[in-house]
Amino acid sequence: MSQKTLTEDTRSGAGEAQSAAPSKRWWILAIVAVAQLMVVLDATIVNIALPSAQRDLGFSDGNRQWIVTAYALAFASLLLLGGRIADLFGRKTAFLVGVVGFAAASALGGAATSFEMLVTARALQGVAGALLAPAALSLLNTTFTDARERARAFSVYGAIAGAGGAVGLLLGGVLTDAFDWRWTLYVNVAIAFVAFAGGWVLLTNHRDAAGSKLDVPGTALVAGGLFSVVYGFSNAETHDWSSPQTWGFLIAGGLLLAAFAWWQTRAKHPLLPLRILLDRNRAASFITVLITGAGMFGVFLFLTYYLQLNLGFSPTKTGVAFLPMIGALMVMAQVGTTVLVPRLGPKTIIPLGFAIAMLGMAWLTGIGVGSSYASHVLPQLIVIGAGLGMVMPPAMQLATGGVAAEDAGVASATVNAMQQVGGSVGTALLNTLAASAATDYLAGKDATSKLVQAQATIESYTTAFWWSAGFFAAGALIAFGLYRRGVPQQDADAAPVVHM
Repeated sequence: MSQKTLTEDTRSGAGEAQSAAPSKRWWILAIVAVAQLMVVLDATIVNIALPSAQRDLGFSDGNRQWIVTAYALAFASLLLLGGRIADLFGRKTAFLVGVVGFAAASALGGAATSFEMLVTARALQGVAGALLAPAALSLLNTTFTDARERARAFSVYGAIAGAGGAVGLLLGGVLTDAFDWRWTLYVNVAIAFVAFAGGWVLLTNHRDAAGSKLDVPGTALVAGGLFSVVYGFSNAETHDWSSPQTWGFLIAGGLLLAAFAWWQTRAKHPLLPLRILLDRNRAASFITVLITGAGMFGVFLFLTYYLQLNLGFSPTKTGVAFLPMIGALMVMAQVGTTVLVPRLGPKTIIPLGFAIAMLGMAWLTGIGVGSSYASHVLPQLIVIGAGLGMVMPPAMQLATGGVAAEDAGVASATVNAMQQVGGSVGTALLNTLAASAATDYLAGKDATSKLVQAQATIESYTTAFWWSAGFFAAGALIAFGLYRRGVPQQDADAAPVVHM
């Protein structure tokens, strides 16, 4: 396809989006936000309910991780395929099929009578999510073409992507306390009904890459590579790093992804066109999302343990404790995308956001056995939320802005893949480092003492927080080095999808 034809096709798609009534565009944002919330919160909503599900279905502690890992494996490994399907067959079709599939898999999981049935349902949720998430983000990218409106839309979307994990903890706690663990899955049916009804009425099925074909070898290589990477890091939580099930899959994943990159330079219809990765701001944004996903688990995972096991919070109270962070994140998401980045550019704002989040994480290492939430957790959460609100939404907007309409789905899928892989890597690394810190602290001490045991857990949490702070510090340096100076401007020869 020629550049001229590509530009004309993209302008046609942009014209369709711009012709829609403003009120319809904001309703589309609401539907997309609902769908994205369902996908993101399902990464954490089941976590709080796991002890109840384990008692009910009778599976072991060793098998418990697979309730979470099955979702992550299917979701991460199939994201790029899901994004390309949205480009080839239409975003409305991909969105609606993904919503229905997610609802059906959730209903199956809620009705599970065995461990195997629950794991299967979680994997099917991941498959549906891999189709739904990139379709939702690409719909946002092609619907909002006005610079100011697009900034506001991405501030909402980015806030949901960043805070969805905390919302999942809150909702999971409320549903588990008030009803039953199964409702952490059944609730998706109700959410999906709203998303499907809205999508059916509001969306149009525009196929920007209808003339292309699916890159089957590329699909197989990237799916196998992402599966192996996530599986390898997941095994690090239950196996030693020296285990072949850990390093073997990590090496295999690296080789498959390298082969995928090589193949994309030769494929006639590449699954991930390299033109998507060659833009400097876009590449920086992909790395930013990856690092944010890894570091955020230091907040959600270990702080959840601290609040419940050390401070004695109930699941519901634990979820409520994260609300100030969500509020700060959403406020700064709006300020960052609509005010700060348009004036100062991402090279200034995104590293600054990382630095603020880093300071919040470092401050959080001051927790102790006798600490209180009000003095040792709340202020730190607000600072972390404010910092991440300056990072995640602008990065997501820049990662998908300016791409040709026919590549919107796969670009959106790449963003989601970066967040998911970052989360998997962060979980494995932080869990391993935290466990080693606790073991080192207990060496030479009375391990039967409750005070010593409590202090060992504090040592494990603070170690994870320090490493998360390190991730954010690295993110600040990388973002400052990679992002271009100044405010992103639309290239006169590029497809007219407007930058912020």
